[in-house]
Amino acid sequence: MSQLCVGVLALQGAFREHVAAVASLGATAREVRQLKDIEGIDALIIPGGESTTIGKLLNEWNMLEPLRQRILDGMPVYGSCAGLILLCRDIENSDQPRLGVLDATVRRNAFGRQVDSFETNLSIPEIGADPLPAVFIRAPVITGVGAGVKVLAEVNGQAVAVRQNNILATSFHPELTPDTRMHSYFLSFCGK
Repeated sequence: MSQLCVGVLALQGAFREHVAAVASLGATAREVRQLKDIEGIDALIIPGGESTTIGKLLNEWNMLEPLRQRILDGMPVYGSCAGLILLCRDIENSDQPRLGVLDATVRRNAFGRQVDSFETNLSIPEIGADPLPAVFIRAPVITGVGAGVKVLAEVNGQAVAVRQNNILATSFHPELTPDTRMHSYFLSFCGK
């Protein structure tokens, strides 16, 4: 069995922490900065950062459509915070570039500004009985999901973690804590 190679989009945002989490779990992590970097990856993580900036860069560097097609063809993808926004089909009050592969609607900065950032413990049965520490920084929330989307966790009745087939998305930043269970869960459906 060959080793799993996970690409981490490294255009902007907290990509180094995702690379470290993936590597700590025994997979190969590759920083993705150009279209050629997606060749040979088995899965992709889209980190937090500024979703508008990341979307524009993906569009300008002709990466948006090839990545969308790889995801639609079944490549596992995990988006945290800005990554979640880019994965959603609909973004409230925005026409920014996006991958649009997740059948969900998202509201950006739903918990408020930077000063409203917070940490909490989430119950996510799919990853285990113990609560998961979650860091929310100018975080989005999912305001609507399609029939094929499973809500994995909520805060105040609002979805903050979802899965749809090969797509995993969270409003929070698991890479900013030492708990790697969210990354481990993602790797568990990457198929190697």
